[in-house]
Formats: sequence, structure tokens, C-alpha cells
Amino acid sequence: MTECDFAWPEVSQWPEQDDLIGQGANLAPATIIDGYRHGLFAMERSSDHPVLFWWSPAERCVIPLDGLRVTRSMRSSARRYHIRVNTCFERVMLGCAAREDENNVWITPRFIDQYTELHEMGWAHSVETFNDDGVLVGGLYGVRINKFFAGESMFHLSRDASKVALMALVDIMRSARMTLLDAQWPTPHLESLGGKVVPRGDYLTRLATAITP
Repeated sequence: MTECDFAWPEVSQWPEQDDLIGQGANLAPATIIDGYRHGLFAMERSSDHPVLFWWSPAERCVIPLDGLRVTRSMRSSARRYHIRVNTCFERVMLGCAAREDENNVWITPRFIDQYTELHEMGWAHSVETFNDDGVLVGGLYGVRINKFFAGESMFHLSRDASKVALMALVDIMRSARMTLLDAQWPTPHLESLGGKVVPRGDYLTRLATAITP
């Protein structure tokens, strides 16, 4: 992979209470990965106005690998589904994109193309949930750097299908001795699954440790 062509603002220059750090740059693989290494992730508002916005939430949601809340319903659902990894990455992204409404679109065709390229390069990964008929009914995708996984999005077409994919991801990460699962912004749904809010500075410290080889 080539080097990133952009220099990110120093953390000391980041707004303390604003999640938006800057805009511009591009979605080249090196840029995306370097952004994650600095605690940033990109979004664009729409395909019609493809301006990239780079975010680092002042209050970051992480899912402790020893703290995922697994309900009886999730365990029951897990017995009905089959997990696969990296067999249909683009379909998972399309499933995640399909759940966005017209006023909140960020998984644009450009993102799908670029993250699929990252997948082909070995950086981006998907965890997929299939039913007994072999139908994809849920999943998630994200980016791994050493012991860090940046969870980008998830979707489900059947009950608990995305939660079962998350259960599988946590198991994979624990088996690989990974340490940090990023979930970006806190939501009631993520908090119900055990997600914890950490200040940006704490997150960046954890990130630096996790991405170190």
C-alpha cells in the first residue's frame, strides 16, 4: 500500500466537543487506513455531493470483548443461523446501505467500491449470518488493523441476525487476542449490547496500543 498523501490535524487542534474534525481528502486505501490509525473515519452526505467528512466522536462507543451482553433470545437465534466470514463482503455492505433512509445516506456507491477494494487487499472484513436455506439474513463489516477492529455498520433481515454476527465477531477477536472493538457513536441499541462510552482521549490511547504490531 502507498503512503497516505494527507496530514491530519494534530489532536491538540481538534475541537474538544465537536465530533467533526475536518473535511476533504479522498477515499484511497492508504487514506482510509491512515484515518483509522489516527482515530478518524469518513462519511459523505450523499452521492450527489461527494464531500468527505472526517469524524472522531468526543464520546466514543466501544464494545468490551468481555462485556458483550448476550441474551437468551440471542443464544437461541445463534442456534438457528450459520456464520461465515468474508464470503460475500459487498453483499453485506449493500445490505447495510439498504437500511439507510434518504435523509441519512453515507454508504454510497463510492464507499462500497473503495471498501470492497480494501476487502480484496485484506483490510476490510465481513461477518455474515445465513439461515438454513442458505439465504443471507444479516451481517456486519469493518476494518481490522492488528488488534483493532473498526465496526462500520450492520444489518438484519431476520430476528437477531446482526446480533449473532456481532457475537461471532467478538468470539473471533477474543480468539485472535484482539483488544479494541470500535462502534463509533453510542446509541441505545449498542448500549443494550454492552457498549461503553469512553472519552476521545481514552479511546485514542487504547487505539494506539491496539494498532501497534
